[in-house]
Amino acid sequence: QHGERSGQHSTFGSRVSCVLQPAVAASSRVRVLYRTLFYSTSAMMATSGISLRSASKAAVVLNARRAVSRKSLRCVASASGPRKVPTTAVPVRSSKVTRTQASAAEVAATAQDVQKLSELMTWNETKRIQTQVSPVAEDTTTIRCLDWDRDRFDIEFGLQEGTTYNSYIIRGEKVALVDASHEKFRQLYMDTLSGEIDPSTIDYIIVSHTEPDHSGLVGAVLDLCPDATVVGSKVCLQFLSNLIHKPFKQMLVKNDDKLDLGNGHELTFIMAPNLHWPDTIFTFDAKTQCMFTCDAYGMHYCSDEVFDPEADKVLGHYAFYYDCLMKPNARSVVTAMRKCKDLDVQTICTGHGPLLHSLAPEFMEKYQSWSNDAMAKSPTSCVVFYTSGYGFAEQLTQALEAGIAKTGVEVDQVDLATADTQDVIEAVAANDGIVVLAPPFPSKMADHVDTVVAAVGAKKKVLVCESYGGKDEPVDSLNAAFMNQKAQIPMMPLKVKEEPTEATYHQYEESGTDLGQALVTKKKVADVKGAMTADTAKALGKISGGLYVVTAAQGNAKSGMIASWVSQASFEPLGFTVAVAKDRAIESYMHVGDQFVLNCLPEDGYQPIMKHFLTRFAPGADRFEGVKWSPSSFGAPVLDESAAHMECKVVSRMEAADHWIVYSEVVNGQVHCEKRTATHTRMVGTYY
Repeated sequence: QHGERSGQHSTFGSRVSCVLQPAVAASSRVRVLYRTLFYSTSAMMATSGISLRSASKAAVVLNARRAVSRKSLRCVASASGPRKVPTTAVPVRSSKVTRTQASAAEVAATAQDVQKLSELMTWNETKRIQTQVSPVAEDTTTIRCLDWDRDRFDIEFGLQEGTTYNSYIIRGEKVALVDASHEKFRQLYMDTLSGEIDPSTIDYIIVSHTEPDHSGLVGAVLDLCPDATVVGSKVCLQFLSNLIHKPFKQMLVKNDDKLDLGNGHELTFIMAPNLHWPDTIFTFDAKTQCMFTCDAYGMHYCSDEVFDPEADKVLGHYAFYYDCLMKPNARSVVTAMRKCKDLDVQTICTGHGPLLHSLAPEFMEKYQSWSNDAMAKSPTSCVVFYTSGYGFAEQLTQALEAGIAKTGVEVDQVDLATADTQDVIEAVAANDGIVVLAPPFPSKMADHVDTVVAAVGAKKKVLVCESYGGKDEPVDSLNAAFMNQKAQIPMMPLKVKEEPTEATYHQYEESGTDLGQALVTKKKVADVKGAMTADTAKALGKISGGLYVVTAAQGNAKSGMIASWVSQASFEPLGFTVAVAKDRAIESYMHVGDQFVLNCLPEDGYQPIMKHFLTRFAPGADRFEGVKWSPSSFGAPVLDESAAHMECKVVSRMEAADHWIVYSEVVNGQVHCEKRTATHTRMVGTYY
C-alpha cells in the first residue's frame, strides 16, 4: 500500500503531442522516492539482515497477518478492509473484441459472455475493488483483480483509469499459477482462486517478478499448496526467501530454460531484467502461443474488457505506461525483445490492463520503435553499479537513476550481487558515466568494484555513493582509487549519516541530475547554438516575461527556482502555465496533483533574491537558508519579499523538447504590496 493515497508525486511521459491532458500528464522518467513509512520499514528490515526490496514486501506480509476475517470482510464496513457495495455500481464498459487467430477468436468471442465478476467491494472505504475470471486460451484462465479507483501507483505516478493485477492458471497434466496479486485483494483473490481450482493441486507458482502487486500473495497461496515449486530467476528467489520466511521448493530458471506441464504446454523462460525490476522473467507457452510478460506491454487501465480495447482508447495509457516504466531502461527492452524474436507470440498476457491479441503486433512494434528512438536520442549513457538486498542500495539507485534520466542520459543498472566479471567490464566500456554504490566489504561485490576501478578510463566521469548498509566499503578510499586511474570526478562522494529520509533521496536525485548535466553540457550548448541563426535568436529574445520564484515542499525537503516563462492560460478556472526545464531539481515537485507556490518578485529590489536562487546549490543543500519566508497552507515557502503569491495545483503537463509545460490552477492568492511584478528581457533567445 505504501505508494497509494499518500500524496506522493508523479513523473510522467506523454506521447500525445501538443495536447494538455488533464490526467494523463507525463514525463519520460519515473520518480521513485517512497514515503517515510516505506523507508522506515525498509530500515527496520535492513537492520535485521533482510534485503530492502524484500523489506517493502515484508511490510505487505505484516499487513496480511492483520487481514480481516472472511466474515468481517463480507459483512462489516472496515476502515482498512473491503466491504460490499451494490454491484450496480460496476462501471461496465462496452466490449469490442477482435482476434486474428481462429482458436483465439473463439475464446475471445465467448470471454465476455462467460466471464465471472465477483461482488464489488470497497477498500479503505472509498476504493472499489473486484475480481474477474475469464478464459484466455486453451487450458488457460485469467483472474484479473480490478482496482477501479486507484489513483496513485507505488512507483509514484498518477492513474486516470485505475489499474488491474492479472494472474493466470495454466492446466496441463500439471498446473501452474503465473503470478498472484496485491495484498489488498487477499480475500477476494483467494476466494476466486479457490473457486476456479483446488489450490492444493497447484504444482508450480511462476513468479514473473517480486514487486508486491504481483507477488504479495505468493506466501498465502503457498499456505494452500505447500508442495508447489516456486519458479523464478535467481534474484527473484532470493527476494522471495526474505519475503516468505519459511522454506519452499524452488526452481531457478535461466534464459531459454524449459518446463513441461504436459498436454503440449511446454513453457520457455526469457530473462528480462529491469522491466522494470531486476528479477523479471517472461514465460512463453508453446501450445497456446501466449507470452506472460508481467509489467512489460501493460498499461494502467481498468476495464471489464479482457482483450483488446479499441486502440485509440488505450494508446495514450499504453504510451504513458511505457514512458514511466520502460523508457528509462530502453536498452533492456530491446534486449528482451531480441530474446523473443524467434517465438511466435499470438497473445500477450500482461500483468496490468487488458490482454493483447489483435493489438499485439502493433503494440510490440511500438515498444521496439520507442526504445530505438530513446536510445538514438540519448547517445550519452551511464551505468549504476549497486548490490541488491544490501542497505538502501536499491532505493538510492532508483533516486540516482531518476535524476540522471532527467538530463536525457540513458541509464543502465548492474546488480553486483548477480553480475559476472565480464558483465562488469562490458558495462564500464559501454557507458560514459559510472556510478558505484558502495558494496559490503569484504565480499565478491567488492571484488567486482575492484574490476570497475581497473577498467575505468580517463574519459569516464565517476560518482561514488554510500549504500547505508552498515558494512559499506569506504567511499573515500574508492573515490581515491578512481582518481588514481585518472577518472573524472565531478563531485565528492555522497554519504548517508543516518537512516535515509525524503531529503536524502532528493539529494541523491539531484546528484544524479548534476552528473547527467556534466555528461551532456557541452553537447547541449552546441545544440542550442546551432538550432537557429543569430538574427532568429535575437528576435526570439524580444519575448519578455516576468520574474517569479516557484517554491515547493515534500515532507522535509524543499525546492525553489527562478522562473520567467510564466503565462496566464485560462479564466475559468483561473490557470496559468510555467515552463520547467526537465533537469531542474524542482521538476520532481511539479506533477499532476502536486501543489506549489508562485511568488511574484517586485520590480524594485528583486536583485538579491534573484541572485540567491540563481546560485548553483549543492545536492541536498537548503535553498532557503538566509531567505525570510513563511509556510503556505501546504508547507511550500511564501517569500516575505514577494509582491504577491499564489497557491497552485498542477492539473496537467505537456512535454516540450527540453522543458515541461506545467498547467496549474490557482486555488488561493494574496497581494503583499502594490508594486508591479518585475519584468525580464533577454538579448537572445538561446538563454534564459
